[in-house]
Amino acid sequence: MVESDLRKSTFLRTVLRETGCKAEVIAERIEAITPQNADVISARALAPLAKLLDFASLHLNPDGFALFPKGVTWKKELKEAESMFSFQHEIIKSRTQEGAVILRIGEISRV
Repeated sequence: MVESDLRKSTFLRTVLRETGCKAEVIAERIEAITPQNADVISARALAPLAKLLDFASLHLNPDGFALFPKGVTWKKELKEAESMFSFQHEIIKSRTQEGAVILRIGEISRV
């Protein structure tokens, strides 16, 4: 997990310790860390889709995918991102907000 806010990263470490889950918390900005070669990346309310794809292209392994929850303006963000990146995507309807989706994205490359 990458979380630049020290208060939030401390909370995440506490949750990991108390639940016994195995994970690492990196308390830095995502653009400042070395490539992670991740299988899955997710981010909520971090940035527009095009910027998220920029981060994902740095940190995903070639077979990995990203899950990005997006609100009702997701179509606009998707169209903008398609002008800057090539990628495969699946649209999953949100169960919690009408008009929102989760975008499952893989095979990301800049155009």
